[in-house]
Amino acid sequence: MTPVYTPESMLLSLLLAFVIGQFLAWVYLRIHSGMSYSRTFTQSLVLLTMVVALVMFVIGNSIVTAFGLIGALAIIRFRNVLKDTRDTAFVFFALVLGMAVGSQRHLAAVIGAVALCSAAFYLHYTRFGSLSPYDGHLNCRLSGEDRQSADKSLGEVLTAHCHSARRVSVRESGGGAEYVYQVRLRDPNRSGELVVAMEGLTGVGEVGLVLRDEYAEI
Repeated sequence: MTPVYTPESMLLSLLLAFVIGQFLAWVYLRIHSGMSYSRTFTQSLVLLTMVVALVMFVIGNSIVTAFGLIGALAIIRFRNVLKDTRDTAFVFFALVLGMAVGSQRHLAAVIGAVALCSAAFYLHYTRFGSLSPYDGHLNCRLSGEDRQSADKSLGEVLTAHCHSARRVSVRESGGGAEYVYQVRLRDPNRSGELVVAMEGLTGVGEVGLVLRDEYAEI
């Protein structure tokens, strides 16, 4: 079925492209992590979806117009280098969704947006592709005569602040012991509370917590 290109259908498609583009940008904003975030890139996802939808209307069924636009777009040079491969995936999301809206396949655009963004959420929150289930390493030093009591108190604090904690090494020296744990925190944004709680324990000192970058395995 050949789509009917009317001013009303164009406005409807551009509005839908704006809504879907904002939804896509919101998902990108929610799952983004790292140092490469750019507000202009997030905004460009919205505009790119709308631009591609408009391009599809301009092309219509004209092959001559399509080749003309390809030639015009070839002149444009994009100097922005995407540092994150997932950013590239979101650019393709915007392109494909814009094409679907511009060709008036609105249902396909909506279903595609929901499916793609659901997959992005799933991959983000399940940490798919991560080699380690732990957030980082925690080290502390136990000293004093009542090491057993300090060890028990330490375990209670770790249980309160961590989903899981695994002791990976113990080094005895100078009447004390240095413990190193792999920890998975209940809330990585509140990691400082774990350090403060451990520093308040009797016989526990020299507490240090090193959190890994989400995309760099340690």
